[in-house]
Amino acid sequence: MIIYNVTVNVEDSIREEWLEWMRSKHIPDVLATGLFTGNKIYKVDEPKSEEGTTYAIQYHCKSMEEYSKYRIEFAPSLQDEHQRKYGGKFVAFRSLLTEV
Repeated sequence: MIIYNVTVNVEDSIREEWLEWMRSKHIPDVLATGLFTGNKIYKVDEPKSEEGTTYAIQYHCKSMEEYSKYRIEFAPSLQDEHQRKYGGKFVAFRSLLTEV
């Protein structure tokens, strides 16, 4: 199994709105690609962020091929939508985990 992990630090001024948008719009759009089998949202408690609140969103994928298809065909537009809506109010980085 592949886990696509997106860690996002969000300004506290938009935290609740952002979290609701992630749950109601962005994550369903990612899952609608049909390339992920599920997801989880975690609040990062440690290390504690000095500014904002940090979340880790993990998407579960069966194979590297499916993940690659997502990155090429879907990720650019979904990330662009997120940037347009909340640009300047978050910092994100992505990582890929493989179950061993």
